[in-house]
Amino acid sequence: METQEIADVVSSLRETFDGGHTRSLKWRMGQLRALERMVNENSADIIQALQADLGKPSFEAWAAEIGVALRDVKEMMKHVSGWMRTERVGAPLIVQPGKGEIYKDPLGVVLIISAWNYPFNLVIAPMLGAIAAGNAVVVKPSEVASHTSAIIAKLMGDYLDTEAIRVVEGGVPETTALLEQRFDHILYTGNGTVGRIVMAAAAKHLTPVTLELGGKSPCYVNRTADLETTCRRIAWGKFTNAGQTCIAPDYILVDESIHDRFIEQMVATIRQFYGENPQEGQRICRIINERHHDRLMALMDSGDAAVGGVGDREDRYIAPTVLTNVDPSSPAMSDEIFGPILPVLKVSGVDAAISFVNGRPKPLALYIFTSDDHVSKELLGRTSSGGATVNHTMLHFAVSDLPFGGVGESGMGAYHGRASFDTFTHRKSVLRKPFMIDPSIMYPPYDESKEKWLKRLM
Repeated sequence: METQEIADVVSSLRETFDGGHTRSLKWRMGQLRALERMVNENSADIIQALQADLGKPSFEAWAAEIGVALRDVKEMMKHVSGWMRTERVGAPLIVQPGKGEIYKDPLGVVLIISAWNYPFNLVIAPMLGAIAAGNAVVVKPSEVASHTSAIIAKLMGDYLDTEAIRVVEGGVPETTALLEQRFDHILYTGNGTVGRIVMAAAAKHLTPVTLELGGKSPCYVNRTADLETTCRRIAWGKFTNAGQTCIAPDYILVDESIHDRFIEQMVATIRQFYGENPQEGQRICRIINERHHDRLMALMDSGDAAVGGVGDREDRYIAPTVLTNVDPSSPAMSDEIFGPILPVLKVSGVDAAISFVNGRPKPLALYIFTSDDHVSKELLGRTSSGGATVNHTMLHFAVSDLPFGGVGESGMGAYHGRASFDTFTHRKSVLRKPFMIDPSIMYPPYDESKEKWLKRLM
């Protein structure tokens, strides 16, 4: 799509929004129902696209993309009418008679730029909030997941109101052209490098942004943890989607007293999950492309492979890998891994784990495995992260009532459930006053008596 075409798309959406087309509950519910129908009626084609892009097993595609989308749209439809309602607030005596209200205004025309790792869900989830809040929406799927991008564009054109919701496909030129336009909010999911570009472009129009940027999410395993359950839950969180998940455990900090037993159990768990040759069958996703495959294979020298350590570039396959004897300054510990490679480092205890985490940029997620409530309270109270799960991984993402977002370099702002609606809504403050009473204390000329009453009323 040419730059002028993109400008025309945004302009037409603004005309639609300014005409009040998207504000009614009827329109919002109609689009949410259409989205639900779209997903239900085309789930097989969506899964096929996800398999073409990422080799996703159908179970993972359903659980992490289709099922989540259906759950989220039901949640929006259940609550949107209540979230839209004007709120009444108390007004102080000085402004009486009068009443305070908070209107829930849609922001306008919003832009959602999605990522390739969950290329369907990371379009649908934020878009649900934007629609529920009554906005016109431009969606930019990731061109890296080209099959999913294509089916999103087709289905949304078939099912949704194209006067208010448009999909723009393409790569860097199209994204650049979009960012030159004025939007009322931008939500971007991806890496920090592009996040800075998005924020700089938004600043030219004073456009607010929500940035979901990821980072190196740590996982601390305390000596009191149940190792069999712990390893099962970590392996699931790390190797789902072949580790290409922004909140996957990026590295493990394990108490040195249980390090060897942890490694033995993790190796046994991986073999139980994926067999002796994980490349066979459809148990694990593939890496999105050869460039990322090469990047990940270069990290293997950061430690010793207790299991895995091999890949097949032509098949975009990398075996689930656990690295030991990892130097904290090694390449695997420098940037977010975003792949099926799990470095394990020894720590002396809780304080050492906290110091390690706090010595690095704030992560998107933090995971703690312990049977000691004091340990989890110490980790949660003395570190900063976008979110956290105790004794499991990634499941805080699945709770609609928990806002999902980062902090510091892992992002800003949040969405999911009510937080999605709030992200794309302006809470407009309104005070209503009648004509019938108009006390003179408010107006000049002022005197000591008026000042005396003012002090009492305030």
